[in-house]
Amino acid sequence: MVNEDDFKLLRLIESSPEISQREISKKSGLSLGKVNYCLKSLANKGWIKIKRFSKSEHKIGYIYVMTPEGLKTKSLMTIDFLGRKLAEYEALQDEITSLKNELEVTKASVKQMDLKFDNGH
Repeated sequence: MVNEDDFKLLRLIESSPEISQREISKKSGLSLGKVNYCLKSLANKGWIKIKRFSKSEHKIGYIYVMTPEGLKTKSLMTIDFLGRKLAEYEALQDEITSLKNELEVTKASVKQMDLKFDNGH
């Protein structure tokens, strides 16, 4: 089962290793505290390494490096996540088709009863 918070962070880190926690928070929709907690958790799992670097004389930044285990885990998460989203997509397609068919039957019934069909109601 995919932990979606971990998955979001791994995707962001892979695409932008120098991303700040604030940026991760904005892009992921997670609170800054949750991002900090998740990053520490990912590091403890051995999926990322957190390295410090100097952005300027007064500021220190971090770079998040995915480990081979992190890359493998993210790949497996991607497969699982994609499979679930495809299943959801197919279920939605089936439901849309069913609703369209239902609407056509309703329109035909209304027409047979010589009633006017109004899209609003």
